[in-house]
Amino acid sequence: MTHPIEDYALIGDLMTSALVARDGSIDWLCLPRFDSGACFAALLGDEENGHWRIAPAGAAEGERCTRRAYADGSLVLESLWETDEGTVKVTDFMPQRDIAPDVMRIIEGVSGRVTVHSTLRLRFDYGHVVPWVRRSGSDRVAVAGPDSVWFRSEPPVRTWGEDNSTRSEFTVGPGEKVAFVLTWHPSHEPRPDRVDPYEALEQSLADWRDWSAQCRYQGPYAEAVTRSLITLKALTYAPTGGIAAAATTSLPEELGGVRNWDYRYCWLRDATLTLGVLLSTGFRDEARAWRRWLLRAVAGDPADLQIMYGIGGERRIPEMELPWLHGYAGSAPVRVGNAAVDQLQLDVYGEVLDSLYLARSTGLASERHAWKIQLALLDFLEDNWRRPDEGLWEVRGPRRHFTHSKVMAWVAADRAVRTLEAAPQMPGDVERFRAMREEVHRDVCEHAYDPDRGTFTQYYGSRELDAATLLIPRVGFLPPDDPRVIGTVDAVRAELGSSGLVRRYSTEGPSVDGLPGDEGAFLACSFWLADALHMTGRPKEARELFERLLAVRNDVGLLAEEYDPTSGRQLGNFPQAFSHIGLVNTALTLGADGP
Repeated sequence: MTHPIEDYALIGDLMTSALVARDGSIDWLCLPRFDSGACFAALLGDEENGHWRIAPAGAAEGERCTRRAYADGSLVLESLWETDEGTVKVTDFMPQRDIAPDVMRIIEGVSGRVTVHSTLRLRFDYGHVVPWVRRSGSDRVAVAGPDSVWFRSEPPVRTWGEDNSTRSEFTVGPGEKVAFVLTWHPSHEPRPDRVDPYEALEQSLADWRDWSAQCRYQGPYAEAVTRSLITLKALTYAPTGGIAAAATTSLPEELGGVRNWDYRYCWLRDATLTLGVLLSTGFRDEARAWRRWLLRAVAGDPADLQIMYGIGGERRIPEMELPWLHGYAGSAPVRVGNAAVDQLQLDVYGEVLDSLYLARSTGLASERHAWKIQLALLDFLEDNWRRPDEGLWEVRGPRRHFTHSKVMAWVAADRAVRTLEAAPQMPGDVERFRAMREEVHRDVCEHAYDPDRGTFTQYYGSRELDAATLLIPRVGFLPPDDPRVIGTVDAVRAELGSSGLVRRYSTEGPSVDGLPGDEGAFLACSFWLADALHMTGRPKEARELFERLLAVRNDVGLLAEEYDPTSGRQLGNFPQAFSHIGLVNTALTLGADGP
């Protein structure tokens, strides 16, 4: 059975994460990192590819819990099941790890006496490898190749093997609790020390609440902003500060389609918006960690700058297909890795320079070597900004002179000029960068603007539009009251609009991205439209769109990459950092106006 993407909630330990469906099944879990092989991959296949369901014994396949929510200010998920026999609560979480990752599930009786059933199917290597399971006292240990998982309950309950799965059954009454703990470690190492699940729950709640209490946002959308910030924190790989774009791979942009990509990596294009969100809401430690990750990732020859890196800063992310998984709702192929890592996307130079300028201008103590890296990037961009590229949407069609890429080249030169004007003692030829800035600006206005239609287009000489042009006033390329900006906002809304939301670009006819099929409304772009409406003097329309977007969130406040307004379904990888960054940014923009 395929659950809607919006049926899932996220739990995690700041190194990896799991998706829990409303029927109590964990259908996605990569161990030990976000980008490791999944041991539960039912999300992209079926139950035989690995899952772990806990539900009342009488619950039918796919039957959902009565209601669920995160404990306030945390990533601890609480699901309530009301049955004819009584009520039970299931608490799912992953404590921030000491050495080994743990998934913990605590079942507590609330009323009556309810029999609960657990079915655990471990399948390593993205659902491909069935492990050998043996007893060790009252515990079970599953081993296959490099992976080992220990499974136990406290107190011990009746557990047995059946159909290549581990099953448990027990009954709880009011106040009675049973905790399950699943712990991964490399199979060649000794078993990690046990962690008490009840103490871990209290510590996890305290850790998350202490963190979320740092949020400085006090505006009218506090609940949505806090939940989005917690989600961004949950997608952070704590050892390096890198933020994964999403927790999943290959969730489709069109059900049954081929637009299925691996997003468990860090994109440079997210850098500026992420830094802005973290700094604006009070999370300076996370902003510093993200900037340090960024500087490590981009160090080296500027010609070798990549659009994305692994969560540890890895450069090699080879793309491959997994033929044994039929894909979410039959959306094949399932891909791991991402071949777009080798694309030329000139906009990332502007995004990196913009993010480092933002860090400096907001008082984040600068790294001594950061400006030297920026000057090297500028040298490369000065010689290469005129080249066609694949653009920020990672099109797999031919290279073009994408408008957004040129605008971001202007941003790179502009931020260099601003930096040297504010600190003339720093090395760098400000006049040279001023000349570059002016040349890029003239080039874009001459070749990317369609005067007959009054809008900037997707690439030089095209008639197609691109939602990325909504960022033109945000980055300062033109003022919001410029007629060309207003015309672009109106044209994008009219031609790329989808039930009030916005697609990235048109996929009709000969598609610019070289791929068949369609995709949903892109949620980050829809937030950009709300920002652009506000900047161009239409705050009421901006607020209406924002509240429409808030309604797209699922029951626990999470957003995927895209949304299909016709079916009312979320699409694409989940939860998506870019969508939640957009939510926080727009809330900050609109919150300045008051409730």
